[in-house]
Amino acid sequence: MTIFKEKVEEEYLTTAEAKDLLAGIEEERALDEDREMRYELARAIEHVNRFATLEAEESRELVEELLELDKVDEPTAYKITDILPKDRDELRAVYAQERYTLSGEELDDILNVVAKYD
Repeated sequence: MTIFKEKVEEEYLTTAEAKDLLAGIEEERALDEDREMRYELARAIEHVNRFATLEAEESRELVEELLELDKVDEPTAYKITDILPKDRDELRAVYAQERYTLSGEELDDILNVVAKYD
């Protein structure tokens, strides 16, 4: 017998947005002295605290600006926002799995948008 789980909904989050959500959960757990924080939750909180460089609102604005550009789809916009690539090589790594490559001008357009938030 196989049990399947149905995906009901999917929503992309930036690391900064996840940090805000996890901070709320951490606060709630801290108020309840009887409730321990699971290892996975503690590691997730540690991860977002270390790697979230933008505020949640800034990261959402960056995603929206990136989505206005050609060749930037939703998952890629979130990856770029989390990584904040500094040069063409770092940005090319984000697009390494795609079936197309970007021209130098397209890469520069994306990097110019990212530079506003860095």
